[in-house]
Amino acid sequence: MTTTLRLVLDQLVAPTDSLLHTASLELARGLVASAPRGCEVEAIVPAGGAGAPDVAELVPGLARVTRAPLQRRELAAAWQLGVGPLSGGMVHAPTLMAPLVKHDRVHDGEQTVVTINTLDAFTAPDEMPRGRLTWARGMLRRAQRHADAVVVPTHAMAAELGERTALGDRIRVIPGAPPTGFAAPADAAARAAALGLPERFVAMSGSAHASAGVADALRGLALDSELSLVVLDVPGADAEELRELAEAAGVASRMQLFGDLAAAERATIWSRADAVLAASTGIAFPFRMVEAFAVGAPVVARDTATYREVAADAATFVTGEGADAWGAAIATVLDDADAAKRLGVLAGDRSRGFSWLDAGDRVWALHAEL
Repeated sequence: MTTTLRLVLDQLVAPTDSLLHTASLELARGLVASAPRGCEVEAIVPAGGAGAPDVAELVPGLARVTRAPLQRRELAAAWQLGVGPLSGGMVHAPTLMAPLVKHDRVHDGEQTVVTINTLDAFTAPDEMPRGRLTWARGMLRRAQRHADAVVVPTHAMAAELGERTALGDRIRVIPGAPPTGFAAPADAAARAAALGLPERFVAMSGSAHASAGVADALRGLALDSELSLVVLDVPGADAEELRELAEAAGVASRMQLFGDLAAAERATIWSRADAVLAASTGIAFPFRMVEAFAVGAPVVARDTATYREVAADAATFVTGEGADAWGAAIATVLDDADAAKRLGVLAGDRSRGFSWLDAGDRVWALHAEL
């Protein structure tokens, strides 16, 4: 008898977030590669529009791809209301997007496990679009009623979520990882030239939201007149506001903004930066920080429980607030070649602790336990 894990892969058909798209893709491949004997992975996806990618090509080895009769937006609304097309069996979702309906795990062997990747709905609700916030809160309520387990990527998030919900011991920790094979490309110098990267720079992922911490980085940058800041993952609508922040800090000419970039370009930037900054105040898995670890980049991180847990000793932590704290922490890396080299070595070692194949193993073990 074959055991089927039904994996929700809406992010591969209609992605709403590049980080969730990558995490869903990598977890799917990890689950296929780590499937125990007698087990298989089936993809559950919304109806695709014209030009939708072939999920079976993206994830070789899937047993089958089952499409919902609804496109992603309509499917998300239906599942929020408790209408459960494609429910049943052993369902796993890399996000909160899942058919969270009443089921009988004991007698029918049905399971539903979802993943919470960020606690923005609790910690930064004002930064979320109203529709997205309403949906997230509605799905969280459904998860508290119907999920057999809720996966989060860090123990820090598990502790916070446990205090804010009635999920109790259903919260499980399975960390994320950098994309498989993530490394600085052989032609990094040519890519850096094509991107127009400055001579000396620090880099980070960010947006105009206060929780992203770009303002702190800009104020710290003002203390070093020769240093530039490169910001990745910037939504197009946020570019002007970030330029205004840079102008106010007096460093507008030393900031470079990028939106979504391919893995090779991100790896080029992280590997050539004098330091990578992890400045977010949010509670989420720091995917970009572990990418920086994978290329051996020295990291300067805000002193939070999440960054402490993920980085361990592979980062320099900013323990204060304001320009002086960030400027001093950046200077400890930039002004000490030995310290930067040591951090780079520790980063490379730390990155090996995060693997999508290991995540796949843990997901299979979780469902076996349930």
